[in-house]
Amino acid sequence: MVSLLSVAGCGLHQSALNPAGRDATSISTLFWVMLAGAVVLWLLVNGAFFYMSRVRPGQFDQRYARHILIGGGIVLPVVVLTTLLVWGLSILPDPRRPGDGLVVRITGEQWWWRVEYWPEGAEDPILSANELRLPAGERTEIRLTSARVIHSFWVPALGGKMDMFPGRETMISLAPEKPGSYRGQCAEFCGASHAWMAFSAVVMDPGAFDTWLAAEAADATPPQDEAAVRGADLFLSEGCGACHTIRGTDAAGLVGPDLTHVGSRQTIGAGRLPATLDDIRLWLDHTEALKPEVKMPTYDLSPTELDDLAQYLEGLK
Repeated sequence: MVSLLSVAGCGLHQSALNPAGRDATSISTLFWVMLAGAVVLWLLVNGAFFYMSRVRPGQFDQRYARHILIGGGIVLPVVVLTTLLVWGLSILPDPRRPGDGLVVRITGEQWWWRVEYWPEGAEDPILSANELRLPAGERTEIRLTSARVIHSFWVPALGGKMDMFPGRETMISLAPEKPGSYRGQCAEFCGASHAWMAFSAVVMDPGAFDTWLAAEAADATPPQDEAAVRGADLFLSEGCGACHTIRGTDAAGLVGPDLTHVGSRQTIGAGRLPATLDDIRLWLDHTEALKPEVKMPTYDLSPTELDDLAQYLEGLK
């Protein structure tokens, strides 16, 4: 049972011990070496205690005892710990290392993530929310800030964490290496829905990432069927566009997440639910129950209206 509890937090997609980037690899290596050093010291200290108390109990020669105390209690720990410290500092990733061109600005909201992609030389950002996509094999500079309270940005499989402060910009850079989907989250308690402030970090091959970024910059996909058309009309008539932006439509709100391509994301509600048709409908019908103190109200819509609205949002690829 104790063993099961000890590995409960070591999931593949949110574990610093399953690194998928250069920075996370350095941190993982540092952990294992420091752990090995701690085990060696523990064995030496307890081994000496066992030897003196069980194997050879009794009075020791004063000179011999002094050598043991000075050598084992001072010299050995100083040498081992100093060596580990110097080596550890030498391999620690520098979170302020500049990126290779792409800059991503992320703002921590309550409780979601505003994401802006700034390709090199771009005059305007490409807007997204609650999902971070990065090219594999390249170092990306991520600039962080917060709207109201302190948050902390962390993707354990890709690198270390960095705090986000209102009115101040911090920076971390990440160099992912393995394409795949990893889980990130806020690592600083920030209010009632802190536990539901997560996001997907998707690492892509550079070519696939460029294709995705170009598609992300485009306007929303027009509704493809009658139910989605009704849902689009409902989205505007119910006032959803006052808080959310859907590029290519009259919805231009800046309070909530940009929904232009929400149907192509892996989750909705900042990691709260998968972005499936049924879960989008569930989110619309029980928003406040699923995410305590969220600013988005639960609208009193009929089952048919909920189906139409969910159909429209799921189709925003």
